[in-house]
Amino acid sequence: MAFHFQRRRLHYYHRFRFLLPLISTISGALLILFALLLVLAPSPSPLDVNHLHQPRHQHSSSSFNVGVDDDAIGVPVFRVPSHGGRSDRDIWTSRNSNFYCGCSNATHKFPNVDEITRPNKYLAIATSGGLNQQRTGITDAVVAARILNASLVVPKLDQKSFWKDASNFSEIFDVDWFISFLSKDVKIIKQLPRRGKGGKTWTPSTMRVPRKCSERCYQNRVLPVLLKRHAVQLNKFDYRLANKLSTDLQKLRCRVNYHALKFTDPIQKMAKKLVHRMRMRSKHYIALHLRYEPDMLAFSGCYYGGGDKERKELGAIRRRWKTLHISNPDKPRRHGRCPLTPEEVGLMLRALGYGSDVHIYVASGEVYGGEETLAPLKALFPNFYSKDTIATKEELEPFYSFSSRMAALDFIVCDESDVFVTNNNGNMAKILAGRRRYFGHKPTIRPNAKKLYRLFLSKENMTWGAFASSVRTYQRGFMGEPNEVRPGRGSFHENPHTCICEDSQAKVKRDVGPRKYGKGISETRRDEVESDAQNLEDDPEWPDTDDDEDQSGPLDNDMFNRTGVDYDAGSSEEPELEEMLSD
Repeated sequence: MAFHFQRRRLHYYHRFRFLLPLISTISGALLILFALLLVLAPSPSPLDVNHLHQPRHQHSSSSFNVGVDDDAIGVPVFRVPSHGGRSDRDIWTSRNSNFYCGCSNATHKFPNVDEITRPNKYLAIATSGGLNQQRTGITDAVVAARILNASLVVPKLDQKSFWKDASNFSEIFDVDWFISFLSKDVKIIKQLPRRGKGGKTWTPSTMRVPRKCSERCYQNRVLPVLLKRHAVQLNKFDYRLANKLSTDLQKLRCRVNYHALKFTDPIQKMAKKLVHRMRMRSKHYIALHLRYEPDMLAFSGCYYGGGDKERKELGAIRRRWKTLHISNPDKPRRHGRCPLTPEEVGLMLRALGYGSDVHIYVASGEVYGGEETLAPLKALFPNFYSKDTIATKEELEPFYSFSSRMAALDFIVCDESDVFVTNNNGNMAKILAGRRRYFGHKPTIRPNAKKLYRLFLSKENMTWGAFASSVRTYQRGFMGEPNEVRPGRGSFHENPHTCICEDSQAKVKRDVGPRKYGKGISETRRDEVESDAQNLEDDPEWPDTDDDEDQSGPLDNDMFNRTGVDYDAGSSEEPELEEMLSD
């Protein structure tokens, strides 16, 4: 028995000895194959960017790969393609925009200026803030003069605010065109006249009116002073006219803003050069108004993921204003009041169909974090330009010392762009949105920040396809399409609904469509209704019309019977904050 066991053991030993070389050969081949896979595997994309100031609690970190499609990977990984993907719309035009046009001519009920202007009654105004805030003040000043039936003195521009620009009206706007274009609406003079032959120049009584002052407010508060003193100057004239006015006064607003206010020839000539240079580079271009300055971010109270360094730097800026207290940095984000980061703007644009070959003109001030913050946006859109990169120092030298003139160059280049995008809802964004609606509804993208914030927070847990689909859904109603905003909502300068007319073809196209939803509502019309409903829910920056305060009563006698009185029902304890953020 023992003999047979030993013999069987030797048999298995010899068989195993012959198999051992085969096993070793197979193992060695597998090891070599594994080593080759490691060598040949693609390295991480060089366009991956990890920058210091990562957005908002680092949920929008820059750990994306540019140029890799989801389809190449079997698991949900957030990878950004270099192309814009297929789109069911023309990304360079607004749908049905050819059926709408600006219409601001006065009706037959609007009397000629000669019939209503009171003799020896003069209204002067002093504007406030940056270029675009002052533009709203100038526009509203013309309407205020018409309400009071007074002659308007060419407005004084703000030369002492945060922006510190010494330019006067005629150095930014064509003053002769301004006066002549509005000659049938309001009598405008360049300076206060003398009292009779050889008399002294009229000295105006200075005062302020409440924000969003109505027609009746001007008639009850300002007119008595004007009749008694003959000349009144309204100081800090910004947002001092109601949002709701009669049709003819609203149309006058449009004639001022969209036709009478023309920049001077030097500004227009330089801006046209910039536009031409963008057009030489590409048939289409996007203009991005990027507000991401340190002061802007400090005031917003938002946290952008930069850790202790960011908290220390922005906290030091906040301490300059006694009334600025940030108790809950998450609240403004949840309500959509934080500017998008450069990277977030880039991701939004890619999701909306704009590929890496698109050319972008960026209008911005100092960007917090500098090139490190801009790197993800430039990785997504390498064709990245500004006025400083497409113009020489010699060409820009006449403008460098004047912030409003530099802003005017950006204003024109942004206005002439095929698509205008903003990461904020400041005055320039609002005025350009209204202007682009008036002149043909050119695409104007403003972020649905409330919804996009939550999407950026969770993007690492989804594929690019799911992310892009959600962005397109959330941005409906925020793309500058006709009728995407209900008339009367928001600032009139942003939504000049009274001055936009629809022709009969548009009504036929809207009301008679291939598919019906309910009674007489076409698919196009349904999109408009749905986008407006989304605006109601998501947009934090569309406050309804005017303040509820009673503005009809007259001012107390001691408030307007003295020269030099300032009255402001809504004055800010920190005016510099407002001036800094205005544009």
